[in-house]
Amino acid sequence: MTHNLTYGDYLQLDALLSLQSPTRNGPHTIEHDELLFIIIHQVYELWFKEILHELEYVQARLRLGDTPRATHTLRRILTILKITVSQVDILETMTPLEFNSFRGFLETASGFQSAQFREIEFMLGHKRANILNHYADDPAGLSRLRTRYAEATLWDAFLHYLHCNGHPIPAEHLNRDVTAALKPSEEIQAILIDVYRSDPESSNVCERLVDIDEGLQEWRYRHVKMVERTIGMKTGTGGSSGVQYLAATIKSFFPDLWIIRSQL
Repeated sequence: MTHNLTYGDYLQLDALLSLQSPTRNGPHTIEHDELLFIIIHQVYELWFKEILHELEYVQARLRLGDTPRATHTLRRILTILKITVSQVDILETMTPLEFNSFRGFLETASGFQSAQFREIEFMLGHKRANILNHYADDPAGLSRLRTRYAEATLWDAFLHYLHCNGHPIPAEHLNRDVTAALKPSEEIQAILIDVYRSDPESSNVCERLVDIDEGLQEWRYRHVKMVERTIGMKTGTGGSSGVQYLAATIKSFFPDLWIIRSQL
């Protein structure tokens, strides 16, 4: 007897919908608000998985000089980022009292521990070896992060793209230590200014990278304000400094693309 594939089978809905379990058997109001918190953060992790998938693809497209697919994929990533920002609106329907009703159940769990978000940071060039020290209790996440740490970044793929399109990227930038955090370069800035003035197709790729950078900063800003609105200046979950720590993370991934704005 044949079995027809159903919508639920294809999406594995039985498994998916069984993954939302409040941590304690508490009053109904606590379970009510905790379910929202769990679903929102699970959805974030699904979007992070998709962003990583798209970042891998766009790096490959850039290295092949495939401008149409690269720009299309960067637009898709930006659209996903806008969805992640809009999800903050849903979290902000939870009042401080509602969040604090189950906050203690999180114990040492914290969004700081999201290995996938750290992977995104590494792929965008924000690499810090000390981050690896926080994942001893997550062997799978640690393994992925070590791999990302040793891999070239989106910025490296972009520099190779420019080089393949006739822009004289110096060898020391094309062959840089990919485990090092990205830093501004006057040499690269001069080349980027020429790209904007003489190469509309490549300058469009530059603008899509700025979109991604701004989109991530926007998500971080909204996250900061949501946390401040919910817990004020209290210590964050997992023992972080909360708002103070989050605010310090709002910075650009691709500084050269921002520095040149005043020179165009």
